[in-house]
Amino acid sequence: MKIAAVFVASIIFSVAAGAADVPTFNKHIAPLLYQHCATCHRPGEVAPFSLLTYEDAAKRAKLIASATERRFMPPWKPEPGYGKFANERRLTDDQIALIRAWAENGAPEGDPGDKPPLPAFTDGWQAGKPDQILAMPSSFAVASSGHDLFRCFLLPLNLDRDVYVSGTEFRPGNRRIVHHALVYVDTTGAARARAGRDGGYPCFGGPGVPGVNLIGGWVPGTVAQPPSNEFSRFIPKGSDVVVQIHYHPSGKPESDQSSVGLIFSGPPKRGRTGAMVIGGRLDIPPGDPHYVVKGQLVLPRDVELSGISPHAHYLGKEMKVTAYLPDGTSIPLIWIKDWDFNWQGAYQYEKPIGLPKDTRIELEYIFDNSENNPRNPSHPPVRVKWGEQSTDEMALAFLVVLLPTPDDADAFGRQIVIQYFEAFLYEGMSIDDLPFEIASPQRERLLQALRFFDRNGNGILDSDERKALLRIFGGNN
Repeated sequence: MKIAAVFVASIIFSVAAGAADVPTFNKHIAPLLYQHCATCHRPGEVAPFSLLTYEDAAKRAKLIASATERRFMPPWKPEPGYGKFANERRLTDDQIALIRAWAENGAPEGDPGDKPPLPAFTDGWQAGKPDQILAMPSSFAVASSGHDLFRCFLLPLNLDRDVYVSGTEFRPGNRRIVHHALVYVDTTGAARARAGRDGGYPCFGGPGVPGVNLIGGWVPGTVAQPPSNEFSRFIPKGSDVVVQIHYHPSGKPESDQSSVGLIFSGPPKRGRTGAMVIGGRLDIPPGDPHYVVKGQLVLPRDVELSGISPHAHYLGKEMKVTAYLPDGTSIPLIWIKDWDFNWQGAYQYEKPIGLPKDTRIELEYIFDNSENNPRNPSHPPVRVKWGEQSTDEMALAFLVVLLPTPDDADAFGRQIVIQYFEAFLYEGMSIDDLPFEIASPQRERLLQALRFFDRNGNGILDSDERKALLRIFGGNN
């Protein structure tokens, strides 16, 4: 930040040379706010105040300068140089310095002729008219204050035929309280069995039911992508959509009735599937401020990596994912130095990254289970293991993988199952410990194998049973 500090000093010093050198809202600040902040900081959105007008911004000039200098705003967690992502919100050091100089010089408005036009926002469906719209069956009430809420809602498809979906768009009903959302398809009926009278149920780390597949998501500022037959998804008849919504109280009683739009198409031309890099055995002692978890996934064939989503809960502190290629070179995929569960994201690369067969993708996550962690949900700290609840933890990196054909994607999914065995099937593991996050049908293959090799039927993979399973599937003992 030394260069930035010099930049600020030079601007402030230049006031003596003339007011024309001082940054103004209309010429310098408005373009930054419109590009990086206005998607949330506008009327009716999740942010607590608007920044569209000079009056809105000027009275908060020092607050804006402080928030951007701390990189608290705009929210963008990945470090520069570790993955080149689409729709990046990160400000440069010079841009942050410009905001500080504007605030320190009295936040002048400037020439009205320099002001750019207000950004245009689409209020309707962004990806086109949906073929089917699924709405929450009733409004969900959110209190004026209290903890954030995570709730899943069942949205029945009621289809009497199989379909392919090329576009999924989540539309928040109340942008003031919807922090983010994830959209899944459930082919098992498990979510239907859990749903209450309002069609929902509490859920935290994921959808709370096994055998689901992620098909879409939304965070403030998301621009829905146009539908493409190239990567359409198969959804069998009888399936349900499950949407997990993170609600943030706004300071007054609110309600929400969000919806999901689906665009149907023909079969896919290429293959797209998900994979996970899974952290190894996770057992965090109380009070440990620097607990390290590592994991890896070796690619069984050539792929293109189009996106990545790191995932942990409240004890997560830092996370890094790197690809190590067979030729000895490496590609940094993502590094988040200050993990915040409330600002987790699904990051899309500007261009898919080609990764050859036998590339090793490694994750290294650091957890803070001390009293000094302000996000620790337990006081005093307690022993924390893998699980779905807010007091549990996870260490995952979700990968979006592209392959030449749908058959290649299916084969890739089958080939990586054995690596999930090796990550999770430690001695004494309970079958119930298998994470919901493993997508169907990979999770079903794992469950079938677990039940088959659980010879004594105690629901736990004993030492000899684990060795037999890995011997058959080609893993390591």
